Amino acid sequence: MTTAEQPGTVYLVGAGPGDPELLTVKAQRLLGSCDALVYDSLVPKEVLDLVPERCERRFVGKRRGHHSMPQPSTNAVLVELARQHRTVVRLKGGDPFLFGRGGEEAAHLAARNIPVQVVPGVTAGIAAPAYAGIPVTHRRSGSSVTFVTGHEEIDKRRPSVNWRALAAASDGLVIYMGLHNLPRISEELMAGGLAAETPVAVIQQGTVTGQRCLKATLSEIAALTIAQAFKSPSIVVVGEMIDHQVEECMPPPAAVTMPIPF
Repeated sequence: MTTAEQPGTVYLVGAGPGDPELLTVKAQRLLGSCDALVYDSLVPKEVLDLVPERCERRFVGKRRGHHSMPQPSTNAVLVELARQHRTVVRLKGGDPFLFGRGGEEAAHLAARNIPVQVVPGVTAGIAAPAYAGIPVTHRRSGSSVTFVTGHEEIDKRRPSVNWRALAAASDGLVIYMGLHNLPRISEELMAGGLAAETPVAVIQQGTVTGQRCLKATLSEIAALTIAQAFKSPSIVVVGEMIDHQVEECMPPPAAVTMPIPF
């Protein structure tokens, strides 16, 4: 029995990039025994099916044609459920602490004396390129890689990524949520000195049904993604490591269809 004085534990669990077989053992165990589940859009049905029927479920992600739940409302839901249930799983696509707002939720819960634990997940920025045979680092293509979001909150203290600086600061880029802004991102990277011939890959629906990979140069990629109707979720990889793609090592995508967010 939980109370406001003795709440349950909230587990911030990474659901991985989509393929259910990339769930960690700990994530699978928690999903199979949780009392309440709070989940996002990019969680396939096959993962949700691991949750017991008795489990209370709350959807807090984005759906096409609907407004997404504001973060303060999601925080309030987590607090509410923790005071009603012993084990609450907050399930997030990928890893909860990588562009997943897990840090905000953990801080909110801790400030209210609600026990919280983080269960890392396989992030799409590594898994999607891997399923396309692309290593995000390669010793013949430099010594650094930068993970960056291509879609930022308007009210951030630094409202925009300095793409021109990144062009010279990193040997490779892995861009999350960058498909919509890819024309501007490409222009900014070239303005920062990155060659127009730099290889770029866009991986849509990485690790699951519908996965496809488009490779082109930095100057061409934005127009080609539009022409070929690429959609989110997609990961954009920029850098010479794309030239080391090994198609023979590509795992088959899981027979799982991902929900499509905004």
